[in-house]
Amino acid sequence: MKSSDKKIFIWSLFDFANTSYSIVVVTLIYAVYFKQTVAEGEPIGDLYWSLAISSSMLITAFISPVLGAIADFSSGKKRFLLAFSLLCIVSTSFLYFIGPGDVFAGVLLFILANIGFESGLVFYDSFLPEITEPKNYGRVSGYGFAMGYLGSLITLAIAYPFITKNMVRITFPISALFFLVFASPLFFYLKETRRKVTTDEPFVKIGFKRVYYTITHLKDYKTLSTFLLAFFFYIEGVNTVIFFAGNYAATTLKFSQKELVVFFLIVQTTAIFGSVLFGILADSIGQKRSLVLSLIIWVGIILFAYISSDIKGDFVVISAKALSVTPEYFIKLSFYVVGLGAGSVMGATQSTSRSMMSRLTPDEKKTEFFGFFSFFGKSSAILGPFVFGVVSYLTGSQRYAISSIGIFFIIGLAILNFVNDIEPQKS
Repeated sequence: MKSSDKKIFIWSLFDFANTSYSIVVVTLIYAVYFKQTVAEGEPIGDLYWSLAISSSMLITAFISPVLGAIADFSSGKKRFLLAFSLLCIVSTSFLYFIGPGDVFAGVLLFILANIGFESGLVFYDSFLPEITEPKNYGRVSGYGFAMGYLGSLITLAIAYPFITKNMVRITFPISALFFLVFASPLFFYLKETRRKVTTDEPFVKIGFKRVYYTITHLKDYKTLSTFLLAFFFYIEGVNTVIFFAGNYAATTLKFSQKELVVFFLIVQTTAIFGSVLFGILADSIGQKRSLVLSLIIWVGIILFAYISSDIKGDFVVISAKALSVTPEYFIKLSFYVVGLGAGSVMGATQSTSRSMMSRLTPDEKKTEFFGFFSFFGKSSAILGPFVFGVVSYLTGSQRYAISSIGIFFIIGLAILNFVNDIEPQKS
């Protein structure tokens, strides 16, 4: 194996590792466990969950640019990545002790775990320009997401026997152990460019100063600023889908735990192929065109999900009659189709965004700007899940909540039209 290929593999192995947390805690098992067991099935459980998500994302959003600036100054990406990864791993392990009624503890541990997971991505993503050339950003980023979804599949396969035996809580420390084991090679083998730093100023002060300078000079990075604004809106939709897909399927569509696992196996499998395909496509036709295509698909998916979940709607009634099945069964079948479509673009949208960010960012500010990338991504995840939770709580129906997601994709698509898909800008 060539040295460059080895770097890429070890880097992508971290994606393979950390999505064990994402699928078990954020998307599927703990998300449903929290609503049905911890919050004891009450509608306000959606609001608690959305507040937990929003809080963790808000904290991550505001610390990411400063941490990124410090890491750029001190060349300390790997140390920050290790610290936040351990925060996620330890907090996830302790979820094992959360039971019925432990809402505060369940929310607090989730917030800590999610801060660790999301903050770590700032430093992980910023390694991309160090392990490959700009012409390969799209496919290498896609390989990383594909490895992540492969990790999700394997994690679900490991967790499935415990789910069928109603031993849900044990899956939380299992996912933490999976994260720890497969993330370890990055810290032992992947090197980062380091330099000796001499300063009398505290690193935190330096971080704030660098961020302030960048913000006040954003006019020098117009293309990048416009892209980040577009990213803010369309990633809002992606994040909300990720955070509430499991809850929506379990609560509104009455999926059993086994049906949920099958559904997410479908999503993760199509996501592997979608990430690789769009990665290659991005390097061939450009990141912007690939993103536009993925967002158009997203709008179609949300529209289909809304129409196909109305049990009294003409589409469901006529289609169910044509297939000689009950409306309830047709709605479940339709959501599997939604899963196929969402999986095909879920990783692709995030992967292509990451590779486009790498192309547009000046070399000397890679981690700092990935901190801003994280800021826009995480702060966007505050509004979407919160709106979803509030609408679900006020109306008592998640179907109305899901319809609000499409508008974020449409706004992001409109702004993306003004982004020039060009070579990296230099300061």
